[in-house]
Amino acid sequence: MEVAVVATEKLSRLLLSSLTALGLLLASLLATCTAAVLPEDRLDLLYHAYDGGGAQIQGPSLLIRKSFSNKVSVRANYYVDMVSSASIDVQATASPYAEERVETSLGVDYLLDSTNLSLGITNSKESDYTARSLGLSISQSLFGDLTTVTMSASAGEDTVSRNGDSTFSDGVSRRRLGLNIAQVLTKNLIVAANAETVIDQGFLNNPYRSVRFVDPASAQGYSYAAEVYPRTRNSDALALRAMYYLPWRASLRGEYRYYSDSWAITASNVEVKYIQPVPRLLEGLTIELKLRGYDQTAAEFYNDLFPYRNAQTFLARDKELSDFQSRSFGIGLAYEFKPPVSMLQKSSINLYWDHMQFRYNNFLDVTRGGPAGAEPAYGFNANVVRLFLSVWY
Repeated sequence: MEVAVVATEKLSRLLLSSLTALGLLLASLLATCTAAVLPEDRLDLLYHAYDGGGAQIQGPSLLIRKSFSNKVSVRANYYVDMVSSASIDVQATASPYAEERVETSLGVDYLLDSTNLSLGITNSKESDYTARSLGLSISQSLFGDLTTVTMSASAGEDTVSRNGDSTFSDGVSRRRLGLNIAQVLTKNLIVAANAETVIDQGFLNNPYRSVRFVDPASAQGYSYAAEVYPRTRNSDALALRAMYYLPWRASLRGEYRYYSDSWAITASNVEVKYIQPVPRLLEGLTIELKLRGYDQTAAEFYNDLFPYRNAQTFLARDKELSDFQSRSFGIGLAYEFKPPVSMLQKSSINLYWDHMQFRYNNFLDVTRGGPAGAEPAYGFNANVVRLFLSVWY
């Protein structure tokens, strides 16, 4: 593992240095397959809500884009997560809590012939975590705008603290590289291939989460100790995407993505979307249907129940590092209309709902009791709702 980490880190650093020297940085990993154009002037107002596994997350978001001189477009985003959690980890080892995360970002796009350059900065803050990141980009249209190549890099620095413990503070450094190639194959088919590598260094675990180990002296047969993670994580992902335009004005979109990292986690997901305008029902109305499946193996240092305290160098019992599957179904409605204000070009109101199922194969539900290590496997369902209004001006 150590050799793999060092080798991957050296390669990633070499790639990052090369990109930085060329000034190729990106905020978006999937480029469009048309001639380089600036984003349209628009305002998006979003409300999002998540409910599942004992956690509720909700909040608003506001995004504004404005272009100048047909060469420059600026954007600003304000995003809030209000969290109330009594998840299984909290139920087992702590008390329910509530907190708020606020994220702000600023960005600018510069258009030069068939090249789009982008710069973005993001700042996120909550009571025990602060994150800052910078991303730059270059996107180039080639071969009569049939091919678009996008190269990307970003860097982030985070600060981790722990509520109720003024003595604890640590940092996380994040580096990300991406390459995307999108190609128009026919008048009805667009495909894209994306590769991404990420380097994370620093305090990478949750300062509140614990592992459990066999303890005959305990009435329940086990006790808890703090998690211990490696301070480096390198990951790579490859994705293939396609969009096919159907004769009856509908479109079919598909994606396959494969992920692996230096913690021995591998994962893959498949997603299919069907988008259908329904003018006969209501002019301007579009329906979207989505299916997604995700499968993941466990990290090599994960265990639901360790045989004894400090059984190995690294210890984790985060269910997101376990062996699990997720399946989801989504439906969305979008209605585009002309607002009754002359200075506004068009508007749309959008409502999306996703239902997700999570099933964990080697993370056990200690809240349901039973002999240590023989509790039932954990699983839960979740719902996500997004409602947003878009206005073009």
